[in-house]
Amino acid sequence: MRLTSLRLATAKSFRLLLLFLLPPILMMAQGARDIHGVVTASKGGPAAGATITVKGTKKSVAASVSGAFTISAKTGDVLVFSGVGFETREMTVTGDDNYTVTLAESTATLGDVVVVGYGRSSRKALTSAITTVKPEDLNRGSISDVGQLLQGKVPGLNITASGDPNRNAAVILRGASTINSPGGPFYVIDGIPGADISLIAPDDIASIDVLKDAAATAIYGNRAASGVIMVTTKKGKKGAAQVSYSGYIGSETVSSRLKVMDASQLRAFLAKNSLAFTPQDDKGANTDWQKATQRSSALSTNHNLSLSGGSDHSTYSASINYFNKQGILQKSNLSRVIARLSIEQMALNDKVKFGLNVSNASSNADDIPYRNTVLLQSATYLPVSSIKNSDGTYFENLTKSGYYNPVAMMNNSQLNTKYNNLIANFTTNVKLPFGLTYDLNVAYQNSSSLQGVYYSKYFTTNYNGMYDNPDPTFYGHSIQTFGTNGQAGRSSYQNTNKLLETFFTWDRQFGSHSVKAVLGYSWQENVIGDGFQATTSNFPVDNIAYNNFALSNPYSNASFRINLGADGIYQKTRLISDFARLNYNFKEKYLLQGSIRRDGSSVFGANNYWGYFPAVGAAWRISQEDFMQSQNIFSDLKLRGSWGVTGNSSGFNAYIAQAISGGSLGNYYYNGVLTNALGASQAANPNLQWEKTTTADLGLDFTVLKGKLTVGFDWYDKKTTGMIYGYGVDPMLIPAGSIVANGGSISNKGIELTLTATPVSSKEFSWNSSLNLAHNTNKITSLTNPLFNGGDSVRVGFPEGSGQSGTSLQLLKVGHPIGQFFTFNYAGKNAAGVSQYYDRTGKPTTTPASGTDYYYLGNAQPSLLMGWSNTLRYKNFDLNFFIRGVFGNKIFNATRADMFRPSTAQYTNILVDAQNESTADFNAYRYSSRFIESGSYVRFDNATLGYNLKSAIKNVKSIRLYVSVNNLFVITKFTGVDPEVNQGGIAPGIDYNNFYPKTRTLMVGANVSL
Repeated sequence: MRLTSLRLATAKSFRLLLLFLLPPILMMAQGARDIHGVVTASKGGPAAGATITVKGTKKSVAASVSGAFTISAKTGDVLVFSGVGFETREMTVTGDDNYTVTLAESTATLGDVVVVGYGRSSRKALTSAITTVKPEDLNRGSISDVGQLLQGKVPGLNITASGDPNRNAAVILRGASTINSPGGPFYVIDGIPGADISLIAPDDIASIDVLKDAAATAIYGNRAASGVIMVTTKKGKKGAAQVSYSGYIGSETVSSRLKVMDASQLRAFLAKNSLAFTPQDDKGANTDWQKATQRSSALSTNHNLSLSGGSDHSTYSASINYFNKQGILQKSNLSRVIARLSIEQMALNDKVKFGLNVSNASSNADDIPYRNTVLLQSATYLPVSSIKNSDGTYFENLTKSGYYNPVAMMNNSQLNTKYNNLIANFTTNVKLPFGLTYDLNVAYQNSSSLQGVYYSKYFTTNYNGMYDNPDPTFYGHSIQTFGTNGQAGRSSYQNTNKLLETFFTWDRQFGSHSVKAVLGYSWQENVIGDGFQATTSNFPVDNIAYNNFALSNPYSNASFRINLGADGIYQKTRLISDFARLNYNFKEKYLLQGSIRRDGSSVFGANNYWGYFPAVGAAWRISQEDFMQSQNIFSDLKLRGSWGVTGNSSGFNAYIAQAISGGSLGNYYYNGVLTNALGASQAANPNLQWEKTTTADLGLDFTVLKGKLTVGFDWYDKKTTGMIYGYGVDPMLIPAGSIVANGGSISNKGIELTLTATPVSSKEFSWNSSLNLAHNTNKITSLTNPLFNGGDSVRVGFPEGSGQSGTSLQLLKVGHPIGQFFTFNYAGKNAAGVSQYYDRTGKPTTTPASGTDYYYLGNAQPSLLMGWSNTLRYKNFDLNFFIRGVFGNKIFNATRADMFRPSTAQYTNILVDAQNESTADFNAYRYSSRFIESGSYVRFDNATLGYNLKSAIKNVKSIRLYVSVNNLFVITKFTGVDPEVNQGGIAPGIDYNNFYPKTRTLMVGANVSL
């Protein structure tokens, strides 16, 4: 009885308590409030960009770069956390207002989103070879172009760069595809083909996708033979405004110099050989001319401020970037300001999305006129000479030919170029019935340059008639002539590009079958070289430089001619294209893709305006088969293959297939007067068509060890046919005597391997490692045309050091690669201590014949490329280091050859390691196999240590502080300044007094998110 009464009393009391508590509980349940939190990755670090959605509603926000988020929700709501590369997680809101949510990385790494031509795809649905690089994986450091950001990150991408802030890196993908301007891949930025990559600040990059095989690139037709790089910039996301800042300051010092003799070493060498300096040169000095032309340290800095946010129907993103990098050579510098704005607006019940993207980059570049000549002189000038005389004037000994004070050259000339690049595009995306969408992209690009160059009275007086020192190419040096009393040049040019692209996409699923089709049209018009240039001379004073041509008086010098620029600079081209692609997917097991692009270009012959570029690809996701479900080895396993055709229309001007008259054919006498003869200078070729590159690719992708190891393997066979080249023709048939025609072919075969692993993954410590390896074999298979003469053997690379004019180092030859060294074969020294070389019969001789006694002696192209990246995280610390390697290539050290002249050491400096050479060896310097060196190296490219402060300051979401060092050390046998000699162009792998020194950089920086 008592128990029953107690139960009744307790129940009554509970009901009374419930009546008191129910209203606040109901109010709490019904009222939304701000929920705060941080999203982290299970491997450590913030899950930046993760999406947080209130389930069943349209409320959605994105996590900041620190992983922080704020969203309005009420108790009982379910928050859904998702993101690319992460497993989706749900969490119910309780009475707490702050949460820490950890997302597990998705083991299905092949499911990442990849940007492809005119659309996106999941990686698991790819049938082609595409490598994606995220911002956190890009190279770190004081980097002025995107090429260096990717160095060593993509298998098959061979990138070389010097320390020059004003020169972009040379980028070659899967070997050189042509002998005509074998340049880098085609860039597409936010869907705009051919956009200038200098418009993008590294901090604004969301992802980079490198399209390597023809199945991926053929959708871009005749511009895709060298691969396509898709750059996607950051866009605004729904949620409160986010303000982010990133910046660094760095100090750079020269990492290596040529080891030349100082004054005491050279004086001792001459004394040992009974030689002496001339009184004109020996001023008792000990000048380090390399240091004299360089800064002791160069400063670099970068600041990027961004603002982004949005509502349910519109998003925005804006940023401004300032970059400044002093060159380690005095007088060189680059500063750049990039401003970017991106807006997206939804309309008509979110069925229509409008986008506007505008970016402008303004650069100011200071360079050094005749920089390669300055580098040459800084190496060879005698250390016993002083920079200036006692009266303050520059020291010169102009009685010696080709011998100039490099400091005087730099300080008596100036070269400045101001660039401005603008790009704007308006996009429209419309969702239509039946799974159709319609996209419109209208873009405008404008790039302009304003250049001024000035040579002072001192320069034009003392260096008139000097030889230049160009980079390796088809020709050698040429004499440079100037006016009197100073000479100025001024040029102003602009290029414009107008683009209209429109395409339909159909994306439907029928049970187990999925179909995605794209059908589109592209129209593009380019105008380049719209502007003018002029030179003038004879200025009253030097301090006006190139800023006031009106003060010059060139006509007082009867021999001076005002240079108005080369013919054919202004060009207008048009490209019209139709394209289509079809993707078929059955149960995510069997994947098929086919595409075709029909390109029409005004550049080529009237009979071949149009070209067709098809591609097909297939993939089998073996891991989706029923017989694979019981195994626990592979998380994902895919076999893929592709074939396709792409083209090359770069490196050719608008007039290449047209007849041009007006060229000078010499002189003749008419009525006793010497008269110029004019005639055809270029023959028309209505059958000229673009070069075509056919690529076959087989690939295997798989993930094992429960997602801890992902492997990607590719084998490819790439063949270019119809290479364009100039051939000799009988003048009786074609008055010009030559014609540009298709004829040659080139082959590239290779393999690529990528290993991505997570050896350790815990809440407090993680280690991610990625290794990529690539091998390529390049071979010229034809250089001839059946209708025309010539092209069988082409000599390239002419250093033309003293006493070696007209001597080439490489040969373009059938059966050999681009970069094939072809020169004398060193045979040691004879009894008299004179260097010998093998003749064609294999006998040693001290008088070899140029060309006749040449041998094939090594290849400038590497046989193996390697990149190894590691990221370690412990609590709030993170450490990233990157090591890069190049193996199997040769370098012709022409710089060493030109400074290996013991017999002339009293006139120009020599290398330290020539100290044991005999002055009687008049042959020591000859270009030969003696100066062909291993170009292999391993470079410790970068190490960055960072510390993350979370909620350290009110209203500041996160702060990351870091210190970074670039180019810490290099392991190599190469004896030159640096083994990273240019791999681009027609004559790769030649170092001849033209290498801008690389630097070692120490940086400190910060990333702040508000």
